[in-house]
Amino acid sequence: MTRRGGKPVLILASKSARRIALISALGLPFKVLHLNFRERFPALPPEEASRLIAWRKAENARKHLARGILLTADTLVALNGALLGKPRSRSEARSMLARLSGRTHQVCTALVLMDAHTRCAVIGSETSDVTIRRLTRRQIAGYVATGEPLDKAGAYGVQGLGGRLVSRIRGDYYNVVGLPIRLFSILAGKFGIPVQRKKVQALLNNRMAM
Repeated sequence: MTRRGGKPVLILASKSARRIALISALGLPFKVLHLNFRERFPALPPEEASRLIAWRKAENARKHLARGILLTADTLVALNGALLGKPRSRSEARSMLARLSGRTHQVCTALVLMDAHTRCAVIGSETSDVTIRRLTRRQIAGYVATGEPLDKAGAYGVQGLGGRLVSRIRGDYYNVVGLPIRLFSILAGKFGIPVQRKKVQALLNNRMAM
C-alpha cells in the first residue's frame, strides 16, 4: 500500500464537510476523493442497510484508486424501522420533522476502511438514539426556512441549528454528526493509522462545532 514516511495514506471518499472537519481535528493527514454515488436504500434493517451502502461506496471508490486506505461512511436515520433520507423539498423536510417531533429515532453510521490495492477491508457500525423536542409548526417552518435540513438525512443537522431541536442523545454524539470517532480510531488502527487518544478525548469533551 502507498505510504508516506512509513504511514499508510488515508483517503476519505466523501463530500461531507463534517467528516472532513472531524478527521482534520484528529490531526490525521489524508486526501479527499469526491465521487458521485447514487444511494438506494436496500430493504434491510437500518444498521444492515447503512453497512451495505458504505460497502458499495468503498467498492465504487476503489475503482478510481490503485493504492491507499479508503474510508467510506454512510449515515441513516430511522423512525420505527422506516428509513428517512434527505428531503427532496422544503415540504418534505417539514413533513419529516413533524414525524420526528416529540419522538425518539435511531441514527446509524457504518464505516468501511479498505486497502484499495488488496481489497482487504474492515467494517463497523454505530447506532445512537436521538430524541427530538416537541416542535410547533412555526418552529419547524422557521428551521426549514434556514435551508439547513435540505441536505441532511432526517431533515436536521445536530451539529448546526438543528441541535436546538434535540432534547437527548443516547450514544455517540459524533455518530449522529456522521463519523463515530471511537469506532473510526479502532478500525483505523487495524491498518496502522494511529489516532491519538488525546485528540479523540478532546473531541468527546468538547463536541466540536462543525
